[in-house]
Amino acid sequence: MKKAFVALGANLGNPVEMLHAALDDMRALPGVEVLRVSRFYRTSPVDSSGPDYVNAVASVTFEGTPEAFLHELQAIEERRGRVRPAGVHNAPRTLDLDLLEVEGEVRSTAFLTLPHPRMTERLFVLVPLRDVAPDWRAPNGERAAELIEAVRRADATQKIEPLEATEASEAVDSDDPRDER
Repeated sequence: MKKAFVALGANLGNPVEMLHAALDDMRALPGVEVLRVSRFYRTSPVDSSGPDYVNAVASVTFEGTPEAFLHELQAIEERRGRVRPAGVHNAPRTLDLDLLEVEGEVRSTAFLTLPHPRMTERLFVLVPLRDVAPDWRAPNGERAAELIEAVRRADATQKIEPLEATEASEAVDSDDPRDER
């Protein structure tokens, strides 16, 4: 089993419900265990327009290769209505699942780059990542808390706030004790 971090985000439809559904879909995958889930956060779009996002990060374990796991995550996105318009990056979306890191593996292929190349520049990744892995360090040794402060100083346009507990659980009430929201 390999440990990994998955970022979840959505800003179309009912994002809270979509993130809960995606977590349920990940739990249903053979060989995948969702260990911890961050709080849900409302975040401003980065490098795009549209409604605010709801974001979270999950720590998981999985069997197999990172590429096979990413294929499974993309299949969940497609089943949940994700459309990838040709030539359009950062478009609003029903669901976005990003494989952020796999046990410190470093690789860059046409299909997968690990760690995720922009994860240290995005509050919507770093803040929830700190929830599930407070001692996490970037490949350069910086802690999530240090990177969060650096991003806040460098880019005041990135906004993030935790959803109230009622907002984060209103769509689906999880009884799974591994969901530490």
